[in-house]
Amino acid sequence: MRIETYIPGLTKHTAEIAKHAESIGYDALVYGELNNEPFLPVLLGLEHTNLIVRTGLAIAFPRSPMTVANMGWDLQAFSSGRFQLGLGTQVKGHNERRFSVPWSPPAPRMREYVMAVKAIWRSWKYGEKLDFQGEHYTHTLMTPMFTPPPMDAELPPIYVSGLGPGMARIAGEVADGLLLHPMCSLEYIKEIIIPAIHEGAKKTNRNPQECELLWGGFIATGETEESLQKAKRDIAARISFYASTRTYKPALEFHGWGDVNEKLHSLSVQGKWQEMFDLITDEMVECLSFYGTGEEVAREMKHELTPICSAAMWNEIEHLGEDHTKDQYMADLISILKDYIEYYRATPF
Repeated sequence: MRIETYIPGLTKHTAEIAKHAESIGYDALVYGELNNEPFLPVLLGLEHTNLIVRTGLAIAFPRSPMTVANMGWDLQAFSSGRFQLGLGTQVKGHNERRFSVPWSPPAPRMREYVMAVKAIWRSWKYGEKLDFQGEHYTHTLMTPMFTPPPMDAELPPIYVSGLGPGMARIAGEVADGLLLHPMCSLEYIKEIIIPAIHEGAKKTNRNPQECELLWGGFIATGETEESLQKAKRDIAARISFYASTRTYKPALEFHGWGDVNEKLHSLSVQGKWQEMFDLITDEMVECLSFYGTGEEVAREMKHELTPICSAAMWNEIEHLGEDHTKDQYMADLISILKDYIEYYRATPF
């Protein structure tokens, strides 16, 4: 199982942070898209380490598949095969009001997006005629002048981010993996997500094992009861934010918490953040996270995730700042997770 870590966007210290993460023992770096552009720091991560580096995630719909295909090809060629493309949809409001992009049902559109990028890559890699024609994207022109130089590496894997069965089916059908949302509990993954991947894979006669599961959920650790309770409160605050989004209601309804979603959404519109926090129970935190001492969490994650996931993200400890006093502590926890299962490919199906 790969152990990954999320790193903030491009700064003067990006290369140093990446090298630091590698020295601790991480297998992969993940750069997301919040208040930053995700592809630029990926380049530095690839240049200054020997790790796998992924966008985790880049928002797809504001970008043309051709633009993303070009960036992915260049990064894969530059790194001799260590780049992974992680894509997400974002929600309707952000697409329409922040990115000024028309909205449509996200799962079928993402399916088409992934297929378009792969069609472009195949035209460059294998000389296939580019003739992709879909409802949202059409790519039918490719001339020698605009074809990148040949690449020895394999084509980059494409991972899509998702919470519900719709996107899980799309991942099983056309993607190389599914980036699991933090609101996916272990029970929800086993009962909802994995069967949906099976269903999608069946549509295209794929082996479901071709679609990796990448876990990126909540972790709360503390070496004392006081520090553990603080960590759990921090997780509760994050859950209250995510759980206020109506898009995530199905995952809450699965556990009987649908009414909490409605209350949180109403409070978020009013900006009543403390009242939102107060609605998150210990049961919700413990269901949606791994918690305990660092060693307890590492061993539980190894036991629970190894059978179903190919990678897990650990961001709970501030291990990439100027304070390096916890470096050995974090390295020891990573070694527990990787013991005897280094680079294990999960076979949950």
